[in-house]
Amino acid sequence: MTPSEGKVVTVGVTGASGAILAQAALRLLDADPRVAQVHLVVTETGLRLFAHELGIVAADPKQLPALITGMRTTKIEVLSNKDVGASIASGSYPVDAMVVIPCSMGTLAAIAGGTSDDLLARAADVVLKEGRRLVLAIRDTPFNRIHLENMLRAQQAGAVIMPAIPSYYHQPKTIDDLVAQYICRVLAQLGLPQQQQYQWKGQGKSKAQEA
Repeated sequence: MTPSEGKVVTVGVTGASGAILAQAALRLLDADPRVAQVHLVVTETGLRLFAHELGIVAADPKQLPALITGMRTTKIEVLSNKDVGASIASGSYPVDAMVVIPCSMGTLAAIAGGTSDDLLARAADVVLKEGRRLVLAIRDTPFNRIHLENMLRAQQAGAVIMPAIPSYYHQPKTIDDLVAQYICRVLAQLGLPQQQQYQWKGQGKSKAQEA
């Protein structure tokens, strides 16, 4: 499949806690037949995050996709965060959507401020200026005023602020259940709804109401 035959998605990973979220997102994107290409940008602290939380250490960055997804893949391309001249740094390159997951407060600040000092921030800036979908999976708590103001600035510029807050109405039994539901909702924001996502159908009458 060529990019013209499917969606092109950029995934940015920072050093905020939540490597499991990035892993789940990449696995679903890799398995999704509607996705032709995934560009993966991992910051230096993001690499440390994978090592600390998932035990994933790659001698060669090109090994990351297989180590993260647990399978060989040709769909995920790793781009150096230092390469500000990479394809996704230009608005003329056809990226459909981007997600930063997890998104640190430092990266949020860079995106909200439009600094574009590295590839991840530049790619996000390009997505916003081109009117494309950008989802920021914020991972920090509590928020101070600077965090909140940066979220507002990014949202006003067109980003979707989607903190990594789990839902419970689908009665999750495991951490994986919590992660899967959240990631499915993130991908839906990218225009890639997942069949396994739990969807609320409304609450029926209780037995007391029926009596």
